[in-house]
Amino acid sequence: MARAIKAKAFVGKKAPDFTLPALGGREVSLSQFAGKKVVLFFYPKDLTPACTQESCDYRDSYAAFGECNTVVLGISIDDVQTHERFAEKYELPYELLADPEHRVCELYGVWQMKKLYGREYMGLVRSTFLINEKGKLVREWRNLRVKGHVQEVLEAAQAL
Repeated sequence: MARAIKAKAFVGKKAPDFTLPALGGREVSLSQFAGKKVVLFFYPKDLTPACTQESCDYRDSYAAFGECNTVVLGISIDDVQTHERFAEKYELPYELLADPEHRVCELYGVWQMKKLYGREYMGLVRSTFLINEKGKLVREWRNLRVKGHVQEVLEAAQAL
C-alpha cells in the first residue's frame, strides 16, 4: 500500500514524497534518493508495446543517467509480480514501483480521464518528472510520445 503526502506535483516546488512496493518485497521512498537527481516515469502497463519500448529506452540509457548522478524509477499501477516478470524479461536495471491504488499517480496528477474508441475511463497518462538533488521538481513531460523521449530526459538531466 502506498503512503503519500497530500500534495500535487508542481514545477519549482518540492516533489511529493512517497513510499511504494518494489521488486524483492522491498519498499522504496523518493526521499531515500536525496543528493541525487531522479527521473520518475509513469507508464500505463507492463508488457505492452509502447511501455516496453519506453522501459527499454531507459534501460539502454541507464549507464548515461548514472554518469550524471541520476536515478531512474518507473511507476505503473501493475502489481509487483507483473513488474518482476517485466523486469526479468527485458533485463531492466532500475526500480519498478507498484501503485495499484494509484495514490502516487494522483499525487503527480497522472491519474486522469482518458478516452478510447468513444469510451471514457480513468487511467494513467504517460508522464515523466525530473527532480533535482534537493528534491525540487524541475521539469515535467505529460501525455508524451515515446519516440525520442528518453534522450530528451537524459539531456535535461545532464544539463542540471
